[in-house]
Amino acid sequence: MISIIVPAHNESSVIARTLSQWVGDPALDEIRVVVVCNGCSDHTANVARRFGPTVHVVESDIARKTHALNLGDQISSVFPRIYADADIVISVDAVRALARRLEQGDVLVVAPTADINLTGCSRLVRKYYGIRSRLPSSREGIGGSGVYALSEAGRLRFGQFPDVTADDTYVRLQFRPEERDTLSCARSTVFAPRTLLQLIAVRTRAYRGTFELARRFPELRVNKGEVNDRTLIALFKEPHLWPGLLIYCGVNIVARCRAIARRGAHRWQRDETSRAALSADRPK
Repeated sequence: MISIIVPAHNESSVIARTLSQWVGDPALDEIRVVVVCNGCSDHTANVARRFGPTVHVVESDIARKTHALNLGDQISSVFPRIYADADIVISVDAVRALARRLEQGDVLVVAPTADINLTGCSRLVRKYYGIRSRLPSSREGIGGSGVYALSEAGRLRFGQFPDVTADDTYVRLQFRPEERDTLSCARSTVFAPRTLLQLIAVRTRAYRGTFELARRFPELRVNKGEVNDRTLIALFKEPHLWPGLLIYCGVNIVARCRAIARRGAHRWQRDETSRAALSADRPK
């Protein structure tokens, strides 16, 4: 049996596409899904309930992802346990691949490789992701793919999810590099922000999450792993990449400065443009 926990905050435009990959087929009886609707003011819960008893829908008035993850943990008793964002797409075959990898016992947390969907994105956003695809961070699924899976032993590594911005990074840093894995054979689709301003907002939130973890859990830095700096510097030796590098570095500099300036703020900086792009062709 495989458990999937999906925290969802106002995801009525995309939740059906996500859930339809795993439920609705009688042959998929080894998967149990818990959708935790947190602080929703839309029809996310109603959409999720249409998938029948395989999907356990929980509603909470608290609009906080880590609170939703903890509620999901309270309900699910099954391992391996997969945590998936409500706006990504991952096939049932990829879910099974994650479970099989954990069964081998030599790693405690795994994730798929992210495929970035750039449909409808501006030229500048595409250039940003063109550079990102060349960096080591693009091959790190735990924090980049919107999905991670824990074995029972892995989940015991920490207690409840703390109230942090970057839950996926927090989880990744619980484990040494040799205890975690990103599978190239399992893919998830992540939908990129369509505009440069939205991309900056998303990156600002990412930096804020990184700064928060460094401040609150400095002992976890030892598990950070490979960084982008050396590869990024090497890319400057290729002049045809300079326009993309200018966009990539510019976005991250602006986002970093904003994250520092707003370090005490807690406004949710979620990208809505990628969700709007999906809403027109979501399952009925």
